[in-house]
Amino acid sequence: MEHNDSKALQAEIRRMCKEKNAVVLAHYYTVGEIQEVADFVGDSLALARKAAQTEADIIVMCGVHFMAETCKLLSPQKKVLVPDLEAGCSLADSCNADDLRRWKAEHPDYMVVQYVNTTAATKALTDVVVTSGNAEKVVRQLPEDAKILFGPDYNLGSYINTVTGRNMELWNGGCHVHERFSCEQIAKLKQQHPQAVVMAHLECKAPVLAMAEVKGSTADMLRYVKEHEPATYIVATEAGIMHELRNASPQSTFIPVPPEVSEGSVGCQCNECQYMKLNTLEKLRDCLRDEAPVVDVEPDIARDAVKPIVKMLSLS
Repeated sequence: MEHNDSKALQAEIRRMCKEKNAVVLAHYYTVGEIQEVADFVGDSLALARKAAQTEADIIVMCGVHFMAETCKLLSPQKKVLVPDLEAGCSLADSCNADDLRRWKAEHPDYMVVQYVNTTAATKALTDVVVTSGNAEKVVRQLPEDAKILFGPDYNLGSYINTVTGRNMELWNGGCHVHERFSCEQIAKLKQQHPQAVVMAHLECKAPVLAMAEVKGSTADMLRYVKEHEPATYIVATEAGIMHELRNASPQSTFIPVPPEVSEGSVGCQCNECQYMKLNTLEKLRDCLRDEAPVVDVEPDIARDAVKPIVKMLSLS
């Protein structure tokens, strides 16, 4: 899209936000022009909490579907919109409510800890929710003798088991973006930039995390670059975070780790979530104009799904 077209769309979006008393939320993994027009940019749960604190009548979540559901859980009286209903999440899809119900039936005396990247229906069957930023802290506060089912992200659960000494049973789910990072690609970049600091999201596989000096959530990465002198960073997470990282430390150099690709392949040399990229300025404008698509959560599911979030907040 031409720069002038983007600016005109952004101006139209801001005008409609004012007219309709709406706030726009943008996840770190959306494109830069979406982040620029948003009222708040951040991780999914932080955005939902921020929106709940506003007096807005309408929340537009530029992210993926489960994030809009979380907004609705924390702001039941507000209208929640998404630019594209097809913006799903491979990780949330890897363990639906029926999957979790069966897993729980096989482990009747286990408590359930679920990553926030899950549907509202899955959260409704959960004891406590965690984020990548607080998972270690929350799990450490659970009873030492507790038998735990952790899902859906296997890599995050495995990391938490390692650092806490727990032996949680892990669901074998994963993020299609973070699963594609490889040690070989990081090693190549490290050879070219030997002084670079490697940062990796906790959804990455254990061998990738073992190569990283900075391990954590996207918010952890941002915090790190803000607190340290400008440097060169090799970044293993979805490429959308580059926009905010460069804003946070303009003097630093950020190098996205490309996905593991076959020899001779062409195309994007960064790792992107195709679901996040379904959010565009045109769709954002249209959804504000039409006040659709709307995301709702059934009241009985919402009643149970909010409980593990409240439990998490009390522990973190």
